[in-house]
Amino acid sequence: MKYLLLINSAPTDGTDAADQCAFEDWQGYDKAIQDAGVVVDSHALADLTTATTVRVGPDGERSITTDGPFAETREVLGGYYVIDVPDLDTALEWAARCPGARDGGSVVVRPVADFEG
Repeated sequence: MKYLLLINSAPTDGTDAADQCAFEDWQGYDKAIQDAGVVVDSHALADLTTATTVRVGPDGERSITTDGPFAETREVLGGYYVIDVPDLDTALEWAARCPGARDGGSVVVRPVADFEG
């Protein structure tokens, strides 16, 4: 079954950089999950300041916002993995091993809907 691991990093203010995972932590995790053969797709996302938000109002009018991080956002979406594993327990094990789950971050695990089955 396919699961999405949605990686949300804790917001940083630049003062607690020592608490953040090292690049080597991410390299090790990526190698382990790739070597296990469970990755269907994965990507890191560009910096939050590059995000564009689209909203459509009740009148159908589109509004676009490009002013970077928003105060109401507590976590920062950093990337994702789509994995194919036998069950939810296995997906949760991979999520717990993810460096993004540490230091105030989280990994949301959601099944990928299968509309063909």
